[in-house]
Amino acid sequence: MTLYAVGDIQGCYDELRSLLQRMRFSADRDQLWFVGDLVNRGPKSLETLRFVRDLGDNAVTVLGNHDLHLLATALGRREKSKSGDSIDDVLNAPDCDALIEWLLHRPLAHHDKSRGDLLIHAALIPQWTVETALDLAREVQKALRHDPQKLFEHMYGNSPDEWSDSLKSTDRLRFTINVLTRVRVCTAEGRIDLKMKGSPNKVRPPFRPWFEFDERRSRATRVIFGHWSALGYVNAHGVVGLDTGCVWGGALTAFDLDSERAPIGVKCSGYQPIDE
Repeated sequence: MTLYAVGDIQGCYDELRSLLQRMRFSADRDQLWFVGDLVNRGPKSLETLRFVRDLGDNAVTVLGNHDLHLLATALGRREKSKSGDSIDDVLNAPDCDALIEWLLHRPLAHHDKSRGDLLIHAALIPQWTVETALDLAREVQKALRHDPQKLFEHMYGNSPDEWSDSLKSTDRLRFTINVLTRVRVCTAEGRIDLKMKGSPNKVRPPFRPWFEFDERRSRATRVIFGHWSALGYVNAHGVVGLDTGCVWGGALTAFDLDSERAPIGVKCSGYQPIDE
């Protein structure tokens, strides 16, 4: 058995199938970890969701910001006409309700303690241990499954912008969601800036890419993530970054988590103009 991690797909279903063929992936033998953002911006979100769901126990996926946006839209808490969205195929599908129910039960973080690997979509702040991140992710997941409409009413927004153990209620949930699904940079004190995008070379102090802090309390665990297309593939600082900008005309990338071999990638058509 081989365990592969796969970067942000964002509805690029044809590229996913091409990648799996190049990997010689076998659903009865191998397993896949997806870093989130299965949907949106690319042309085939519906096919992607159906395919990953049908992999059953052979696939683990965490929620990304675009996956949460689909859930919020499907449950009536977000406008359907957001610029660049390509999720109407899911919303209009006869099996939409079943797909949304399946997606609603995906985690925000997945930890394989025996392997020492953590799967998330975006980031961790330096103050969080893996256990803290998992506890916070479970808080969000509980709210998401108990009353998703209430959660989505308060999910969107960029504040608070700094972590505190005293954060409560919707502020605590929103901050957790923003870190795990949207953050690229932060300060050593755990302050985040959600407007900073683009190349890591353009990050302004005191902000740095979230994984570069030596004092990061999650450093003993390998973190597999996506979300930052301008960063591209990275395997350093105890992390593996796999968003290589498929939907922007880059590549879709897979990484063998049990091997030191180079990542496997397929070039993508580029369904969106580069905005980062």
